[in-house]
Amino acid sequence: MKLSKQQWREKLNDEEFRVARLKGTERPFTGELLNNDALGDYVCRCCGEKLFDSTDKFDAGCGWPSFSAQSADNNVEFHQDNSLGMQRIEIVCKHCDAHLGHVFNDGPQPTGQRYCVNSVSLAFKENDK
Repeated sequence: MKLSKQQWREKLNDEEFRVARLKGTERPFTGELLNNDALGDYVCRCCGEKLFDSTDKFDAGCGWPSFSAQSADNNVEFHQDNSLGMQRIEIVCKHCDAHLGHVFNDGPQPTGQRYCVNSVSLAFKENDK
């Protein structure tokens, strides 16, 4: 999904644009999905592709929604991020290149992964009852 910067500005609010399109970070412990424990799918705020399952969400205590794995849809890509004097792995949506957050190797087993994701980069679709 390729949109111009102006098209993204029209589609997203200011905070969504800053984080998802300009690789920003929301303040910790402020995201609307941080404490969400409903069953469903976490999808890309920009394009709607499924990124994470609620069954893989866990409380890492870091201030952002955390997941131990991406969904089976395999819609998350990895990029080296050497910004801010750190070496990290950035995670982005494979379909629209939206910045999601970063992945770390300090998550629970069996994956050992912690996908640390900005709430504002996600939307939640609750499972039908």
